[in-house]
Amino acid sequence: MYLEYLDPNEHTEFTIDLYFNRDSELSCCVPRKRIEVRAGEVNKGMTLKNFLIPYVMERFKKVPGVYGCINFQVFVKHSTNDVYGVEINPRFGGGYPLSYLAGANFPGWIIAEYTDSSQIDYFDSWESNLLMLRYDDEVLIHDYPEQ
Repeated sequence: MYLEYLDPNEHTEFTIDLYFNRDSELSCCVPRKRIEVRAGEVNKGMTLKNFLIPYVMERFKKVPGVYGCINFQVFVKHSTNDVYGVEINPRFGGGYPLSYLAGANFPGWIIAEYTDSSQIDYFDSWESNLLMLRYDDEVLIHDYPEQ
């Protein structure tokens, strides 16, 4: 497989969390800027209400056969705002907790749709400019008995 090289100095990476209701209609779109990535996982990310929302709405308003959560990874060229799609995953992405904490409650909507027959309409009241920082830490237990 050959892909165009996307220079990280000229592009910004985003993961876009998308929720499709049981009618395959896009009900939520949360772009997350991937500010710092380590081993494929976002270490520093931020939600942004930006031009990617209407971009995605225009192209993915209804996608027959798609239900629930997917994430769409793109690179945006700084000078032109051209969008390069690189991956679509039919799952919750590793950075989804940021979208959830911003107010995009995909698990709650899945439960509401499939247990209460609720209709999930378009939701855009999630918090923009919410920054998430992840870190690793050690847990030390002193005088732990030998096993």
